[in-house]
Amino acid sequence: MLEQTESIALQQPRQATQSDHAPSYYAASANPSPARETLKEDITTDVCIIGAGYTGLSSALHLLEAGFNVVVLEAAKVGWGASGRNGGQIVNSYSRDIDVIEKTVGKDKVALFGEMAFEGGKIIRERVEKYNIQCDLKDGGIFAALNDKQIKELEHQKALWERYGNDQLELLSASDIRGMVDTESYVGGLLDKSGGHIHPLNLALGEAAAVESLGGKIYEHSAAVSIQRGEPAVVQTAEGSVTAAFLIVAGNAYLGGLMPELQAKSMPCGTQVVTTEPLSEDLAASLLPQDYCVEDCNYLLDYFRLSGDKRLIYGGGVVYGARDPENIEAIIRPKMLKTFPQLANVKIDYCWTGNFLMTLSRLPQVGRIGSNIYYSQGCSGHGVTYTHLAGRLMSEVLRGQAERFDAFASLPHLPFPGGHMFSVPFSALGAWYYTVRDKLGI
Repeated sequence: MLEQTESIALQQPRQATQSDHAPSYYAASANPSPARETLKEDITTDVCIIGAGYTGLSSALHLLEAGFNVVVLEAAKVGWGASGRNGGQIVNSYSRDIDVIEKTVGKDKVALFGEMAFEGGKIIRERVEKYNIQCDLKDGGIFAALNDKQIKELEHQKALWERYGNDQLELLSASDIRGMVDTESYVGGLLDKSGGHIHPLNLALGEAAAVESLGGKIYEHSAAVSIQRGEPAVVQTAEGSVTAAFLIVAGNAYLGGLMPELQAKSMPCGTQVVTTEPLSEDLAASLLPQDYCVEDCNYLLDYFRLSGDKRLIYGGGVVYGARDPENIEAIIRPKMLKTFPQLANVKIDYCWTGNFLMTLSRLPQVGRIGSNIYYSQGCSGHGVTYTHLAGRLMSEVLRGQAERFDAFASLPHLPFPGGHMFSVPFSALGAWYYTVRDKLGI
């Protein structure tokens, strides 16, 4: 899922003029949010954060609660990137699960990752409750299996997650899932009651309001155009600058070439989402009676859920290199109708695309540059929960508690074979291979 938020110049918004939000259902149904200033002076702070998506906002909130002064620079508007466009699903763990991480770090070190795998969703719920964020939070998410091979994988996932403390899991038979999702597509599934879904842009806007309530400052339309590295670091914008003891880079897929060493080992990818017209109460209740969100178990997965006003939000597909498709509905509507043929006469009201940042390992890239620049990027489509954990890790490391940050920083940052130029065809070839495996059920 679209999870993601992210020259020397920062990539400027492409889809809309004056850096407005993408023409999504989320933007159309967003809670009121104040107009924010553009930075037009030279200022000093403890921590400067580049990017007002989930990683940046979560970092800001944790740091403000710990007593730091914080300034956030956003090239467009709060939640303009993946944080305001994603599928809105609270999915635990990481894009590559704990057992895959164990093969990299070993049995002695993997426990720390297991302990953190379910923390992001808890942080979201803590924020929603503490700061009274209105974002249509609903509990429960289903991983839906399309074949017997995927059922076996879900059995393994359940045992793995239970080993690390998730006791809210239930395997679903074909008849079980048929009672939760009105489709013939699935042969079973796994219900995670600690998963769930939210209105993602309203979550970001609520977190931004919380940042400001604690004295943090967010500047919109204030893209970072260059960074002067040193102690302190200085971030230049078009009309001002921020001098900071610490810098957190949280631009993700929209960072562009601001920091070449981060760009070299990651690749922006696009994913597409559509939203139907409001459904009748009876139709909405028949599609998803428990109002759970759903994602299938394919490598290039489809995902869907109901909005607060009973529309179906359906997403899927990946465009490597983040090109914008000409006809999003033509890509997604057939997927939606394959799952729910009963929606053949239902109108699509909104279509949009957005970018997430993929790494070769499909694990986040976390680290330091010099002594005082920190970054987290590359959620690889699994960012809603991880980004909230990342914000806590940033606060911990700036307070001298580096163990958990360093655990992520120790994961290898692998270059794409052939370099950045060949990352798109290489990734597309890999995706084709796994797609064929999904279709064959092997």
